[in-house]
Amino acid sequence: MSRMGTFSSLLLVALVVFQSAKSAEFSTVLALGYGKGVTVQASGMASNFARNFPLGVEFSVGWETVAAGKAVDARRIFVNEATNGTPESSGSMWVFRLDLLYKVPFSGPKATFLYGGVRRSYFDGTFSYVGGNEEFDVTSLQWGFGVGAKTYFEITNKLDLSLNIGVDGFLNGTMHGHDSTYSPDNSNVNPKEKFTYTDASKAVYTPRIAPIVTFGITYGL
Repeated sequence: MSRMGTFSSLLLVALVVFQSAKSAEFSTVLALGYGKGVTVQASGMASNFARNFPLGVEFSVGWETVAAGKAVDARRIFVNEATNGTPESSGSMWVFRLDLLYKVPFSGPKATFLYGGVRRSYFDGTFSYVGGNEEFDVTSLQWGFGVGAKTYFEITNKLDLSLNIGVDGFLNGTMHGHDSTYSPDNSNVNPKEKFTYTDASKAVYTPRIAPIVTFGITYGL
């Protein structure tokens, strides 16, 4: 499924949940922080579906800079044995999150939620070799799960400062790069030499365990 297909599917689920609860309260968050790299995250949350009901639902999308991997090894595994050029690499990933939240009773700040839910990531690592006339991307789509805690501190009646601390874990996913594909079950397409998925996963840093800490501004909680 494409990145936009994943986004549309998760957004549809979130909208159905939100629209089914006419009495719910809604809030939006724009947050900055750090996980594997600098991250930007936007989210929408529905809570207070009924009086004293502790559960809420949140959908978010985040973009993060990440390390792409070992450029020299990635070239051997996905392209060829060439060694010319100065290797460079950069990476980023989109993460779509859908969480169920539990409001902690009697918390000191305005509100504190524990959360857990499903993840869908889109990783893109770019490997280039300056002077070697070579550049390619390695991409991967992965499912995952995450847990964490989110606390809100009141600024005004409608604005809050939010602190989010969590960790996401991702399952292995198929990697596509140049004209080669490496899959977790080793049903690989055009693998170079005798390389396997394990070799590819050591060379390319697709998401695995990803801690995250963000600070944000919330409207409407």
